[in-house]
Amino acid sequence: MVKASRETRSKFLKVKCPDCENEQLVFEKATSVVECTVCGRVLAEPTGGKAVIKADVVATFE
Repeated sequence: MVKASRETRSKFLKVKCPDCENEQLVFEKATSVVECTVCGRVLAEPTGGKAVIKADVVATFE
């Protein structure tokens, strides 16, 4: 019997801040507000499921 690989359900997103262009990783299902580490702009807000991303997504990591 072959064991099926488990599908990854959540991802990390590399986002770019629209104000200062700093890039940082954000969890797709963030449970708290994520702010830019450089300028403090809100990059992601929790919703109870997937977070609302308020920055440009540069890359996705599974």
